[in-house]
Amino acid sequence: MKRPGLTTWIMLALFAGICIGLLIHYVAEQTWIVRFSDGMSILTDIFLRLIKMIIAPLVFSTLVTGIAKMGDTKAVGRIGIKTLAWFLGASLISLMLGLIIMNLVNLGSSLKLPVPAITEGAGPDASALTFRTFITHTFPRSFAESMANNEILQIVVFAIFFGIATAAVGEKGKIFIRALDALTEIILKVTGYVMRFAPMAAFAAVSAIISLKGPEILYTYGKFIGVFYGAVLLLWVILISISYLWIGKKVFLILGNVKDQVLLAFTTASSEAAFPKLIGALEKSGCPNKIVSFVLPLGYSFNLDGSMLYMGFSSLFIAQAYGMHLNFGTQITMLLVLMLTSKGIAGVPRAALVVIAGTLSMFHIPQQGLLLLLGIDQILDMARSATNVVGNSLASAVICKMEGVLET
Repeated sequence: MKRPGLTTWIMLALFAGICIGLLIHYVAEQTWIVRFSDGMSILTDIFLRLIKMIIAPLVFSTLVTGIAKMGDTKAVGRIGIKTLAWFLGASLISLMLGLIIMNLVNLGSSLKLPVPAITEGAGPDASALTFRTFITHTFPRSFAESMANNEILQIVVFAIFFGIATAAVGEKGKIFIRALDALTEIILKVTGYVMRFAPMAAFAAVSAIISLKGPEILYTYGKFIGVFYGAVLLLWVILISISYLWIGKKVFLILGNVKDQVLLAFTTASSEAAFPKLIGALEKSGCPNKIVSFVLPLGYSFNLDGSMLYMGFSSLFIAQAYGMHLNFGTQITMLLVLMLTSKGIAGVPRAALVVIAGTLSMFHIPQQGLLLLLGIDQILDMARSATNVVGNSLASAVICKMEGVLET
């Protein structure tokens, strides 16, 4: 008899979490509800910390070996240009879709909020989101510091230099490549152990939020959540359709192989959680390791389709809530600002809110509007995290097809 897979266990955990959460919400006193929620959050925090423990060494080892195995810098440059071009197109589609849908439904206008006085500390600190800070922060001043802080974009920059240099030194570099291959296998083994806790983390996360907020969390912002999830599904259709033009029916095989990782990202609201196992799932789908190991880490810094859909969607929603009309030119400018400031935000808790805060301040939109989203950010983050995984998986397969190495 076949043992239940990760998807089955997570679905069972979600169902149990909803039931337990509702039971505690209606039966227990408020004090015990808070204690239960705090206790459950410990499990989710531990799981996400274990995932973060894996990310930095895995990104470094896979990206360096992926670049080094290509053998020449021309291949790295060629694939890099194709990858970034695909990411740019996907980012524009995601941001534009968010702005178009919010213009059509005009959800925020019904709130008719008064514009508040400008106050200090009204929202997340956006001081670090200037163009100068973003550019300089991309380049690491210390590799050890980047690894310690899980600065994915900085690790990617260092790994690209390191991988090209490793390939350039020839035979001596192959020794290090073999060592990194072994390191990758060890980390993936560790990942397998960590993933055994995924259903428990999903149960804890769902039961905690349901017990604390009750069923109201499911319909208080139901209209906003419903429209956003509809936009996410539409984005999935667009990305799948475009990918189908390149890889045909193979797109459905890939989606089937990565479904566990998509569900994991959805339930934990972290696309990072899916990264370690995503490499193996794509290899199983016929994507060579040397391409996946190069494209996927870049995608986690540059191709956050779900996050960018959310940022375009939410920024305009907040402007509408305060009755602020933004003309077409201003919205396009906002789109470009969001595209720039969104790079490298993967793995940073509530980073999308910080990016939105910086964008709002540039267009003189009250940052207090972010408080409208904080209560449902966890639910919205689940959808955008899953979308990030889908987008990066399809991007990896398309790049493999462009290079003529996607197995049929």
